[in-house]
Amino acid sequence: MEVTWQEIPEPGAYVEQGSGDLYRVPKEALLQGASPLIRKESSGSSVLLQVSKNPFITTLEARMICAEHNVVPNF
Repeated sequence: MEVTWQEIPEPGAYVEQGSGDLYRVPKEALLQGASPLIRKESSGSSVLLQVSKNPFITTLEARMICAEHNVVPNF
């Protein structure tokens, strides 16, 4: 699933397509009305790929999923 920062629908582990950075988004980060736990400012738009619905997936497993989808991990 490809999403932007504003469209993250559920907790999980997401990889930024351009940089290969891994972001772990716990359910607490998505609470409506709460202060955002994750904030990124950029002049360009980011496309995030969900590699797992589990934000605490192991790094090795996340890297393997990236490799299966031709995404170069940077973690």
